Amino acid sequence: LALTACDDAGQSVDAADGAAPRASLDCEALNACGAPGEALPRLTEPITVAPSDALPPEVVSQQAHNNLDIAWHQDRLFFAFRTAPNHFASPQTVLYVVSSADQRAWRHEGTFHVGSDLREPRFASVAGRLFLYFAVLGKESTAFEPGETRVAEWRGPGDWSEPETVFEPSFIPWRIHLVEGVAYMLGYTGGEAVYTADGEPIRVHWLRSADGRHWSPVVPDQAVVLEGGVSETDFAFLPDGGVVAVGRNEAGDAEGFGSKICRAEADAPGEWRCAHDPRKYDSPLVFRHGDTVWLVGRRNVTESGAYDLEQRDKTLREQWAQYQAAYWGTPKRCSLWRVDPEALTVEFVLDLPSAGDTCFASAVPLGGDDVLLYNYSSPTDRGGISWLTGQTGPTHIYRVTLTLPPR
Repeated sequence: LALTACDDAGQSVDAADGAAPRASLDCEALNACGAPGEALPRLTEPITVAPSDALPPEVVSQQAHNNLDIAWHQDRLFFAFRTAPNHFASPQTVLYVVSSADQRAWRHEGTFHVGSDLREPRFASVAGRLFLYFAVLGKESTAFEPGETRVAEWRGPGDWSEPETVFEPSFIPWRIHLVEGVAYMLGYTGGEAVYTADGEPIRVHWLRSADGRHWSPVVPDQAVVLEGGVSETDFAFLPDGGVVAVGRNEAGDAEGFGSKICRAEADAPGEWRCAHDPRKYDSPLVFRHGDTVWLVGRRNVTESGAYDLEQRDKTLREQWAQYQAAYWGTPKRCSLWRVDPEALTVEFVLDLPSAGDTCFASAVPLGGDDVLLYNYSSPTDRGGISWLTGQTGPTHIYRVTLTLPPR
């Protein structure tokens, strides 16, 4: 399997919500209806999904539960997640896939274990088929070692094709959205540049696929839309066919560190203009509901919330080391933000139930103004612990239903 051109590759894209396939699910059957009330946005009480006795016996939980994805496919909710001794890379890491029609009775769908770290599980439900992409990394807990991306196709209950290597070495799939029947992926290469002083710049690739297996650049002959310090990036199409994106700028560049808020117009999808934001919205999930663009990403619980401390008298590498040390020592939340696609700014809205090591969310629209959202967190009664403390302790995955203002 390789990165190959699709027959239908082209510049035009259909404007649609960028969160997940449009669907009108029976929230009562899925036990996921929104909470009553007048305040908007609002959340239901969190329900722990993993670890849980409701999961099938094939699932053996370790202390940490984090990287995850959900997708609606063939009238079932598919849920993939990582479990390991802690947040850091480990050869004991296992990816599990389970599915459910009601989020109460779960069926084991697959177990992936290769003797090294596995992260970034990403579903692509397209053209009636379901694919799972995931990143294979190293074994050392103190290193970020991108290896390769693999993909497996679900063929029926508990049955997957043998995982195959796809894309170029070190490619990390970040988000996959289905928009008007076409899958769009943002991924990146060069992620090791965040932790090393040299090497190639990080490059964000924007790809599309009509079959979930063969991918081509959204912009012909231009797979890369961002280059520099930005890695994890997500996007949503705007009503006029343009695109707005949020990317984590942890490696830094001439403008600083934090995030990039970017936009490209419908008639120039390869020309992304970006604004610097000193806050770092780790693990960004971006989607549009009506005319509003929403972001779920990590919040740094300090007075300013900034990752970039603006120590411009230091080298880029010295700044990075200082900012990382400060960031690891402060509490975190997973939060809902509103993105202004004109001003390219981000506004805080509310915190999800979260503490310590948290924020790697995935969402499926339920119809109306409700969105089913899965996320992970340290125990939420430990809100004052630092991110580092959270990364060495237990984490769980929970679900909430988010009700947004009307379209």
